Amino acid sequence: MDRSSRTGLMLTLPALVLVLAVFVAPVLIFFARSIETPAGPGLGNFVAFFSDPLNQTVFFRTLRLALLVTAICAVVGYATAFAIIGMGPAWRGSLVGLIVLPLMISPVARTYAWIVVLGRTGLVNQAIVGMGLSPEPLRILFTETAVTIGLVQLFLPLMVLSLLSSLENLPRDVVPAARTLGAGWAQVFVKVILPLSREGLVIGGTLVFTGAATAYITPAVLGGSKVLMLETLLVQRVNVANDMVSAAVIAVILVVTTLAVHSLLKRLGAGRA
Repeated sequence: MDRSSRTGLMLTLPALVLVLAVFVAPVLIFFARSIETPAGPGLGNFVAFFSDPLNQTVFFRTLRLALLVTAICAVVGYATAFAIIGMGPAWRGSLVGLIVLPLMISPVARTYAWIVVLGRTGLVNQAIVGMGLSPEPLRILFTETAVTIGLVQLFLPLMVLSLLSSLENLPRDVVPAARTLGAGWAQVFVKVILPLSREGLVIGGTLVFTGAATAYITPAVLGGSKVLMLETLLVQRVNVANDMVSAAVIAVILVVTTLAVHSLLKRLGAGRA
């Protein structure tokens, strides 16, 4: 190994040690804890976890809501990114600033603000009752709808910024060329825009799904005990039951699920290439 290689290794060694200590080691510890059984290492804890109907319901609810939030953010994100790109430089910078602004506010504050909006005396119910759409306020808080709304608002900026970076590099003449050749807007999006922006969609989809599947504050505040998700169930197992083995199992399930969805998104993106 020459001198430059040794120097490069020494410079990257602190970062490598930090990554191993802060990110890799905790995952390995949780994985080792999750396969501990009286009979020795095995998958018995996972079998027991998924044998419980409550755990099955919580797992599939988490997966369903995370996928739904990702899909909504993708649809709204594309529309928002296209609207921003079509504006002038001055307006574009201002709108990007407005999109980034919520990321500078604590997720706790942003989540509790939805209680004011979605509560029985909140702005949404006042508008519904005022317009005569319902004789009495609707129950929106502590439902899957409230959790979905909160998660979409929380992670939509990540999707918009990811798509913006891809669409800004889109050749300006491809859409007019496709329209000139007789393609409709749906065909232009599916055949031209989607393949060329797949990297931004994969990155944004991974960020949104991972955040939605592992978020704790939003499901805990807007869903409460009526809309349990894996992360709220994990906290219950630690703080209430002091069951670290079940908590480790849930943590490993969350990690494996997010990695699987990321791999699936990459495959779908590569398939459109």
